[in-house]
Amino acid sequence: ANISDLIEQYLREIRSHDQIAEIKRSGIASRFAVVPNQINYVINTRFTLQNGYIVESKRGGGGYIRIEHVDLVDDTKIFDELIDYIGDSIGNNNADQTITALLKDKVVSEREANLMVAAIDKNSLRISDKVSENTVRARVLL
Repeated sequence: ANISDLIEQYLREIRSHDQIAEIKRSGIASRFAVVPNQINYVINTRFTLQNGYIVESKRGGGGYIRIEHVDLVDDTKIFDELIDYIGDSIGNNNADQTITALLKDKVVSEREANLMVAAIDKNSLRISDKVSENTVRARVLL
């Protein structure tokens, strides 16, 4: 496993005791002997809304990063944030991650997720212009 995987695993273990993990970025960076930006990278790529997480951060001396796993079914605020996240345009990878999170949280069935993935796949859309493709993909998801 690479260092990002180890950091992710550590953060998930902290969070497994509670739905929320509250950490100090500098403390985690010291623990793994990495720069704080490495912690940012892990959080920004692995603990995303489409993966079912809300991340809140407060900068400064007493600053923290709070990682909360949310149940997409029970929280309408999360649906609103998901709609904002998808917006007018979404790439294929981000759309796939979003559908995976919806499946994991049982918002959609496996069959529905497969249909969604098929409907938004670039081979199904067959639009040569990337911007137009991402716009159509967002409309289909919403």
